Amino acid sequence: MTNFRSEFMNIMSERGFIHQATDADALDNLLAKKSIKAYVGYDMTASSLHVGNLVSIMMLHWLQKCGHTPITLLGGATTRIGDPSGRDETRQMLSDEKIAEHVTSIRGTFEKFLSFGNGHTNDGILVNNDDWLSGFKYIDFLREIGTHFTINRMLTFDSVKLRLEREQPLTFLEFNYMIMQAYDFMELARRHDCMLQMGGSDQWGNIVNGIELARRVDGKQVYGLTTPLITTADGKKMGKSVSGAIWLNEDMLSSYDYWQFWRNTHDADVGKFLRLYTTLPMDEIHRLEALEGSEINTAKTILANEATKLCRGEDAAIAAATTAEKTFKEGGAGDDLPAIEMDLSSSIVVTDAFVATGLAKSKGEARRLIKQGGAKINDEKVAGEDVTLSEDDLSEGRIKLSAGKKRHALIIQS
Repeated sequence: MTNFRSEFMNIMSERGFIHQATDADALDNLLAKKSIKAYVGYDMTASSLHVGNLVSIMMLHWLQKCGHTPITLLGGATTRIGDPSGRDETRQMLSDEKIAEHVTSIRGTFEKFLSFGNGHTNDGILVNNDDWLSGFKYIDFLREIGTHFTINRMLTFDSVKLRLEREQPLTFLEFNYMIMQAYDFMELARRHDCMLQMGGSDQWGNIVNGIELARRVDGKQVYGLTTPLITTADGKKMGKSVSGAIWLNEDMLSSYDYWQFWRNTHDADVGKFLRLYTTLPMDEIHRLEALEGSEINTAKTILANEATKLCRGEDAAIAAATTAEKTFKEGGAGDDLPAIEMDLSSSIVVTDAFVATGLAKSKGEARRLIKQGGAKINDEKVAGEDVTLSEDDLSEGRIKLSAGKKRHALIIQS
């Protein structure tokens, strides 16, 4: 861990956020001398961000806690193209109406982690790059900005080079993405005196382009800071699970399932995740990550509580923890478990029920779960794939289905 002068860079270093920085010493000195503005950009490709976006959101969170101003850039315009970074195929094209819906849906997420409009000098700033990019005339943009980029240079960046090495097509539309992102940085430096862009390691090339553009066009010195690629102990990309992406919005993923994602963390990841995804003091994190054996479950529960509290609020974290307590220790069915309504007046084949609740992706997967003894109805193993559910199986007005020890759902009579 490197010792820095500024509080922000020291926090970033000791908690594992730093992968690369452009002139780290100069950036550190700047942060130590005065309050600055820094931004992270998010494309609106879905109606919710996911856990993979959390590292950069937490960077903005810590930036504001250290007295600096976070700028959240919503990519209303760049989403129309799609960032080729880290992808082997072109992103799905979204309509302007769908992008606008996603912008509205995602805005509220940042209010959970950042402070906006409270009259403080470092209140968060929320901007949409559609405000400046959509008004450009194509020829004017090429003449003003395109002349500062060479194809030779652009071909050296990983987002382009890796796609070509894999012989995957890269459209001219996508090729323009890095120019637009570079322009975003320069425009934010002009409008808000933004001095720093932060993002994942796959954004390094795009960030460097923005730094060079600001220097060439405006003679302004700005900086970049990236995070490492966060993977779990089993090598999976952070934010992916068996059931899909771990969404930050409540309407996309229940608070109970969000809590359970963190509670199910691998033992080897507990310390890393406590550093990155909570605001617990480092002394407490050192204590928790030193726990061994069954005691590590205490650290996992604290991780789940703290991470859920940040994203969903304290009440949601308490409710999820209470539900887990009832489900696992008392054998009951907590009120906060995912639930669906089904008409039980007619019998329902158990494999259909597991698919309907999301505990299995297909009937084949449900059959395998039953055969392996991992499927349960009201905490009793399912005898076979021909078992049916009906009103007779209701217990306190609901049926509890379980897939293994950690995944549960409720069926309620419609």
